[in-house]
Amino acid sequence: MSTLNATEFALLDNVAGLDWAEVPECTGPELVRRTAAELARGGRLCAWFGVPEPAGTRIVAVLAFDADNTLAVARSVPLNVGYPALTLEHAGAHLFERELWEQHAIRPEGHPWLKPVRRTDEAGTAPSMGEFFRVEGREVHEVAVGPVHAGIIEPGHFRFQCAGEEVLHLEIALGYQHRGIEEALTGGPHPLTASQMEVVAGDVSIAHATAHAMLVEALAGSEPPLRAQWLRAVALELERLANHTGDLGALANDVAFLPTSAACGKIRGDFLNLTALVCGNRFGRGLVRPGGCRHDLEPARIAQLGDRLKSAMAEAERASAWLWDAATVRARFEDVGTVHAAQAAELGLVGPAARACGLVRDVRYTHPAGWHRLAQMPVAVWPGGDVFARARVRWLEVQRSGEFLGEQLSAGPEGPVREKLPGLLPDRLAVALVEGWRGEVCHVALTDSAGRFRRYKIVDPSFHNWTGLALALRGQAISDFPVCNKSFNLSYCGFDL
Repeated sequence: MSTLNATEFALLDNVAGLDWAEVPECTGPELVRRTAAELARGGRLCAWFGVPEPAGTRIVAVLAFDADNTLAVARSVPLNVGYPALTLEHAGAHLFERELWEQHAIRPEGHPWLKPVRRTDEAGTAPSMGEFFRVEGREVHEVAVGPVHAGIIEPGHFRFQCAGEEVLHLEIALGYQHRGIEEALTGGPHPLTASQMEVVAGDVSIAHATAHAMLVEALAGSEPPLRAQWLRAVALELERLANHTGDLGALANDVAFLPTSAACGKIRGDFLNLTALVCGNRFGRGLVRPGGCRHDLEPARIAQLGDRLKSAMAEAERASAWLWDAATVRARFEDVGTVHAAQAAELGLVGPAARACGLVRDVRYTHPAGWHRLAQMPVAVWPGGDVFARARVRWLEVQRSGEFLGEQLSAGPEGPVREKLPGLLPDRLAVALVEGWRGEVCHVALTDSAGRFRRYKIVDPSFHNWTGLALALRGQAISDFPVCNKSFNLSYCGFDL
């Protein structure tokens, strides 16, 4: 049981709601003090965002206590002036405070590098990136990469400060795909809201759709049928299998190990086709909706799914064995792009990037919700913090997701897959965390007096982890950037909400 002071933070479980009036309120400086104290004793910052009101902007803090399976929420009084920056004590608040300042003009006083996150320039054609950090010295040179890249990938700008081949500092500027999704959700749910959730980050469609569905269900005081919860868990693990397998192949390609690269490209497609077998779409779009799922699995398709899963898993096993047995691969993966456990904890890394540093951070284990309350999975952890560790965590998760699916396909519950959802409760706050394949997906929503979305906040795992990639490049050769980048494989559009 958490020892948090319930007068300073409201405590709640994952996928739970409470009345807005029940969220403890304090001044801006006091909220920073309370939050800093709880982060110092083991909490994690899941969200830090603003709720505009006529009198000013309230700051809302959402913290997670993994050891206690508990979430905590607090808010400030309406602010029109600055407040002492939380970043000075906890680096994981760095981007959250820049985003809050950009969106609501509430200045975190003393913030060490306050600049826009997604704001466009005067012409409205590109992000207003401001000044880049510069390392001075006669031997220091600057390398700018992007935003337009050589491959068919999303835009992002990387500014390297180098001494010869060694990277002294990397600053990452995003915002080129800012689509205004959070702003579009105000006043919802709208007819297109569920579809918008599936493209927050296109390769994490199921995780974001599931977080949204569970959040809406919590705001309605409802829960989906057990079979729908089971189907969502199956789809989430299929999404994990496809993306981790694809990443292993891409990592092999970055070090010119073509056997695993070619095999994993094909196997990724096999896993995507299993998702299509479930719902007709390879990315799981149209499957998860508030109240349950739109599709079910009859026995014949479950049998077919199981047979094809076994075949794909056997191929993945062979392809990964080639990778791990190759001394040339290990030489390019080991001791490259290392992030130490203390650094990962300080930055607030989540998902495989955190678990590859030895941190036990997995929502399925620490804050289980839905079907994962009944069928938990062991956490895949590796202590190295380098490219090799991040690759190994991915492979461990492929194995465990395959085992989980093999068990679940033979033991799914009976019953309906969808129920009619009642209206959303008014003036209510709810939080939903889901472990997507990149890490923790966090959705927070506040309803107004009519039960519509007054504020909807999305935190994709990439928002936490891009800074980890920048840190991983320090002291590395600039030629190691591609393999380090792929070992994180973060989302541009998931960041550029």
